Amino acid sequence: METPEYVGIDLHRRRSVIVRRDAEGQPISTTRIDNSAQALADAVAEAGPGAEVVLEATYGWYWAVDVLAKVGATVHLAHPLGNNWGHRRVKNDERDATDLADLLRLGRLAEAHIAPPEQRELRERVRYRRKLVSFGTSAKAQIHAVLAKEGVSVPMTDLFGVAGTALLAELELAPAYAARVASLRRLLAAIAKEIAALDAAIAAALEGHVGYRAIQAIPGVGPVLAAVFVAEIGDVARFPSPAHLASWAGLTPRHRESDTTVHRGPITKQGSRLVRWAAVEAVARQRGATVVRVHHRRVADRRGRPIGRVAAARKLLGLVYYGLRDGEIRCLAETS
Repeated sequence: METPEYVGIDLHRRRSVIVRRDAEGQPISTTRIDNSAQALADAVAEAGPGAEVVLEATYGWYWAVDVLAKVGATVHLAHPLGNNWGHRRVKNDERDATDLADLLRLGRLAEAHIAPPEQRELRERVRYRRKLVSFGTSAKAQIHAVLAKEGVSVPMTDLFGVAGTALLAELELAPAYAARVASLRRLLAAIAKEIAALDAAIAAALEGHVGYRAIQAIPGVGPVLAAVFVAEIGDVARFPSPAHLASWAGLTPRHRESDTTVHRGPITKQGSRLVRWAAVEAVARQRGATVVRVHHRRVADRRGRPIGRVAAARKLLGLVYYGLRDGEIRCLAETS
């Protein structure tokens, strides 16, 4: 049986370098291409069927992975933070591609998960929704800043509720300030419309998803946060346990050990930022003596509030794990 070739790709926005090596690590060829689906497919096809191909999870990798899968290659995605590149005197694209191929050939490659296309589309919607909310928050802060410049007192807690909207409509500001507030209000209306459209699309995509419905039984987790967990985590079966999921999300302590010396630091934060945000946000929404809130208080009393919050987020992520895996969360059903 012919052994497969190992192909390392240093992918960039405009051009890429493709290095081919045999099973013994001997160089076969080095190719530079201007990025296009056809050029990439042709270059990798020369390695033959079943080639082991690796590229880094860098800017815009989706299209390249799809092209490689279509030509029959076995695709591996290198984790940008999980591979030690050493302290090379010379760093260039060819060396990067060669190192990727060698790490894969030697079985030392730290791999990232390649989400299927439908999950990537769901992620795109969820992440864009989060970005739009951030835009809206920025626009609201700007309106508050403009009113402060004009010395306008805001008596209500929500300037963008019914009473606040009436106040904004009645204000008499200097022309430049009035124009900016009017522009920002139009932007807020457009953002709200786009968010509503995204909510409808996300709900349609997750209709019938058992895990999506199950994790909404967790106090503090509604449709928005549940969609974040489903989109970002994907197939939860790839995690053997809740601890593995917490580690992937970056909610576990950094561990450094040598001989008899062990250092455990703050959480790694090497994972989905959106999952960590959603877990902490759900913890903040806890009301009453929920499983997560009781755990939060117990740890916070011993270790302080910040550590208690992280521990509660990790506890909540464990409930999300079982909800996505089993379609139910039995510990919550037993206490209801």
